[in-house]
Amino acid sequence: MTPGSEARRPEHSSYRWIICGLLLFSTTFNYLDRQVISYLKEYYCLPVERGGFGWSNTDFANLTSFFTAFYAGMTVVAGWVIDRIGTKLGLALSLIVWSAFGILNAFAGRLVAAHIVIRSAFGIGEGGNFPASIKTVAEWFPKRERALATGIFNAGSNLGAMIAALFVPWCLVTFGYEKGWKMAFILTGAIGFAWLIFWYWLYDTPARQPRLSERELEHILSDAESGTVRTEPADRAAVPWGRLLCHRQTWAFFTGKFLTDGVWWFYLFWLPDYLHKQFGMTTEGVRLPTFAVYGIAIVGSVYGGSMPMSFIRRGMTVYQARMRAMLIIAVFPLVILGTQYLGDVQRFGHMAAFLAVATICVAAAAHQAWSANLFTTVSDMFPKKAVGSVTGIGTMAGGLGGVAVQKLAGGLTDAFVQTPQTAYLVMFLVCSVSYLVAWCCIKALVPQARVITDI
Repeated sequence: MTPGSEARRPEHSSYRWIICGLLLFSTTFNYLDRQVISYLKEYYCLPVERGGFGWSNTDFANLTSFFTAFYAGMTVVAGWVIDRIGTKLGLALSLIVWSAFGILNAFAGRLVAAHIVIRSAFGIGEGGNFPASIKTVAEWFPKRERALATGIFNAGSNLGAMIAALFVPWCLVTFGYEKGWKMAFILTGAIGFAWLIFWYWLYDTPARQPRLSERELEHILSDAESGTVRTEPADRAAVPWGRLLCHRQTWAFFTGKFLTDGVWWFYLFWLPDYLHKQFGMTTEGVRLPTFAVYGIAIVGSVYGGSMPMSFIRRGMTVYQARMRAMLIIAVFPLVILGTQYLGDVQRFGHMAAFLAVATICVAAAAHQAWSANLFTTVSDMFPKKAVGSVTGIGTMAGGLGGVAVQKLAGGLTDAFVQTPQTAYLVMFLVCSVSYLVAWCCIKALVPQARVITDI
């Protein structure tokens, strides 16, 4: 703490929620930039003679897979780096890289290879957002509030997707497809730089933040481990990966992310394509349904993050409450098994699209509720100095799962060109059971709560 900072502290504050707000907007821009390509797929796959790029579904799947793979690989490195240089610089550098390459994507031309190279570099930048954000939550919130804080900032993934659902089709219609796809990349990439001003103005570690009251600081430090927040050098001494991989808790998080993150990647990149092929929706027509899916998912993110708090008040330990909430949440994605039945136009007519989208809304909300709690298990089980690294390892696993899902979706939609309903039936089946399988694996690896203290 800097000399004299105690005297400058206000009497009352809730400054930790301002920090949470900064993370919310960072994640919003992260997903806004990421989501642009999903609304360009129809144009990319349009034959050249009709003005498109002439790509196949597999070409598009390769693009998203390379992005996801580089994103996955970078999250491990980003977590390790952020544990050493701190969240303030780490998150800022991450945003600068992804925003710059997001803008550069507008100048890639029609070649698949050029888009893959630039989008892969874009993924390298995006890889730092979640390790930095989870570490920030661990620094700024006591354990009992972390799932809620994570749920709030993680809602930015939905907010960014909602904005993209409205903005990218608007760009295509307003500027025309030939110019609109470029403007979508340029404008979404540029807006992130404004966030940097507020990040550097408002962010510092709790012990160094003069806008924080002494009472709120003590609340943040209320966990037994929290003394490490005041002694920042201990936080910067990040733990080697080899030691982290010796613990079942690391593998529990790794497995949970690998089995479930791919579901969200599927919704992000393939939902517009599903609506186009299943119901014949145009680029403009998919705006409202996708906006609704991501909007309702915000409710799942915030409510899911608050669920464990009610169990904790009833006397459960943090881990028991977290696992109880995750088990309940894991049941809800099963509703997506009925998507193709309810989406049968011959059976339900004009209501089919509404019913299908409704089931996807439930599943998307459940994913975000699950994700808020899964991320928080890291700070439940590891000291703050290891949070960035473990989050990076798990997020890499989620990216690898995302690559597998992208390749599966691309292969199926090419294999069932005449009957895309069959391809999406298989995809929804995979999505529906992933969470229960993941919960069982996590519980088997970590049957009882045990905080890691020997690293």
